[in-house]
Amino acid sequence: MTRLLALLLLVLVSDAVEARSEPPLSALTVVGSPTTIFKAGRDACDGADVPDASARAFRDASGSVALFGMHYRNRAMRGPNLDQLKLDCTIVLDSGEKADPAAYDDRSWITATWTDDGKAVAALVHHEYQANEHEGRCSAKAYLACWYNTVVAASSGDGGRNFTRATPPLVVAGAPFRQEVGQGRQRGFFNPSNIVGDGRWRYVLVGTTGWSTGGNDQSAGVCLFRTDRPSDPTRWRAWTGLGFTAAFPDPYIKQPLLSETCKPLEPFPAPVGAMVRHRGTGAWIAVFMAKAGGRFAESGFYWTTSRDLLTWDQPRLLLAGSTLYDDPCTAKGDLIAYPSILDPTATGRNFDDVGDSALLTYVTLRREGCTVTSDRDLLRRPLSIKVWP
Repeated sequence: MTRLLALLLLVLVSDAVEARSEPPLSALTVVGSPTTIFKAGRDACDGADVPDASARAFRDASGSVALFGMHYRNRAMRGPNLDQLKLDCTIVLDSGEKADPAAYDDRSWITATWTDDGKAVAALVHHEYQANEHEGRCSAKAYLACWYNTVVAASSGDGGRNFTRATPPLVVAGAPFRQEVGQGRQRGFFNPSNIVGDGRWRYVLVGTTGWSTGGNDQSAGVCLFRTDRPSDPTRWRAWTGLGFTAAFPDPYIKQPLLSETCKPLEPFPAPVGAMVRHRGTGAWIAVFMAKAGGRFAESGFYWTTSRDLLTWDQPRLLLAGSTLYDDPCTAKGDLIAYPSILDPTATGRNFDDVGDSALLTYVTLRREGCTVTSDRDLLRRPLSIKVWP
């Protein structure tokens, strides 16, 4: 997934847009030095243990914390709270690396979770079908030219100790065509944000590369999905600009005659690392990474704020640094990626709310010349948060 994020910006970034001048709804400030949560060379169970997604956490039925955000051999960090986490070497969801694209079991990352009781856990999984790794499945040989991505569902009945896929697989968001169609570019939905709650509804932001099918063309960007029941993956629907009505089901079960589309939200140039709700004001805060250019003066992590999850204010720089979207040959220092925001005092079991302080969690990746290595750390830094009513 690291290679994917490093290159997808070429697909997702739209033409430069002039910065809007409205005043900010919020102010986020990094107020402390970084602390290491996980160091691959010190804390890994095996070579597959590197942080490779934004951190997601929930409290299980006992009150202990489970945190996800590792590689496609999915393990969890566990502990009594966010301050005392240690990697559990038990694999909770493995990747089968199967050649059949209809199985949705090639390489899978747990990228979003939701639980109401700490026992039954619904998960959204970033699934990559890497056709270049399966003989005869792709007309090209390059990773991204053969990359076909789908958001699928998994579930746990034991507080995230084990996750299973349904049979047949349950697709939450998939391209309206099969993997052999449109090879030569990235295709599909990918990298869900965390899931957040608002009354009876649950929301998630999902990236898409977009597509052209000769009918309804899907624009690239980030779409907002909603459900009233995360335990039923078939109930997720995306915002179309008029309502939450777009569904993106499994094309291996039924290929639609005319595909539905979702409306990407501004100002996101690429997947959202996390979104949380400020307890004092009810405003939403989202954090993401961006490359310098257009409305983004510097590379780094940015935040934006919303009252309704649909209209977001002008993004502002939170932490400057070369990201996975930058050329590693010209980057300065370690790269930064996969931002998230977690409040140890969150009132919700799923850490989808924050007060006036929280933790920015993110990954640093070492470079060797022009090569991004698997030597990486998961860090956190304290944040001060102010939101105007």
